[in-house]
Amino acid sequence: MGCGRVGSTLAVDLEKAGHTVAVIDQNREAFRRLGADFNGRTIAGVGFDRDTLLEAGIEKADAFAAVSNGDNSNILAARVARETFGVGNVVARIYDPGRAEIYQRLGIPTVATVLWTTDQIMRRLTPSGSKSEWRDATGTVQLIEVHLHAGWYGEAVSLIEKNTKARVAFLTRLGEALIPDEHAVLQEGDLVHVLAADKEISNIEKTLAKSPDGQ
Repeated sequence: MGCGRVGSTLAVDLEKAGHTVAVIDQNREAFRRLGADFNGRTIAGVGFDRDTLLEAGIEKADAFAAVSNGDNSNILAARVARETFGVGNVVARIYDPGRAEIYQRLGIPTVATVLWTTDQIMRRLTPSGSKSEWRDATGTVQLIEVHLHAGWYGEAVSLIEKNTKARVAFLTRLGEALIPDEHAVLQEGDLVHVLAADKEISNIEKTLAKSPDGQ
């Protein structure tokens, strides 16, 4: 639902990946963003309306993304898709960070556009501590990007797990993500993403803010 810049790009990318796609938008003119090569279905209507969703094939859908410009419309459509039609994979884009966190805790996956953008900027401006990238619906486990003291560079990635209760999920190196093996060594410029229990994050930050020898 939603054929703006995000929705149209998502629809085209999904189709290129081999999926059958239907796009809903109240404005027929918005479908022009899909381009002449788009072979999916386009339905003009309100994305949380039952008849509109049925016309789009919601009963056979494996996934539903609500990415219109309205928070209320997106969350309502996501709930209808999940609760009324039983769609397994549902996500809603939410601009209001406060709302996004609430709905996430209710079990409705959300992408908080403003929060994600500000987090990305903040972690580049103030590279210290950690920044949350994902948390489970209960709020007990997070995927965070952690800042390392320079003394960690040249050490094995596994040393992070030996010295903390974090689990290294992946690294971002020179713009590319990689899953480290047992031989991986930390390099200057690496962005380190770890999984951790919420209650352990403060201790993890303190440990990684010092060199491995504690200095």
